[in-house]
Amino acid sequence: MLGVTVSRRQATREGWLHRVAVTVCRDERGRILVHRRSEQLSRFPGLHEVVVGGAVDVGESYEQAAARELAEELGIRVLPRLLFTFLNRSGLSPHWLGVHEAVVPDMVAADPDEVAWHGWLTEPELRSALLEWRFTPDSHDAFRRYLAFRTAQSVTRGARR
Repeated sequence: MLGVTVSRRQATREGWLHRVAVTVCRDERGRILVHRRSEQLSRFPGLHEVVVGGAVDVGESYEQAAARELAEELGIRVLPRLLFTFLNRSGLSPHWLGVHEAVVPDMVAADPDEVAWHGWLTEPELRSALLEWRFTPDSHDAFRRYLAFRTAQSVTRGARR
């Protein structure tokens, strides 16, 4: 169905493609923000996430949606950088996932209606947590692709030198 505006809930229920913008948040030391979703959320309550984000509104770019979600969920105003998009078939329904990266302050004001807990993990700590804690389906796929993207970028930069 094209050209019709529907809610994310309806798109998920019907299995229609929709767009979601997420951001991997790093601090100045390179640690990654991980959070546990509130138990009151309708999708994946109490599960951990490596990314912060949500649905892209009609007429909104991935970058605009990612910035809006960071402000809503963490109380920070930054412009995340879109790294890549992919068709994600994990989770409740298929969706286009726009993966961003942003360097954010150590201190965030997480919305308690969305975020029950948050903390900063190094990449090795996060790799262990992904095996031990319960994460959303998007987190596993997005983080795996994020690491592959970063590796490819560093190889490309190294080849140019």
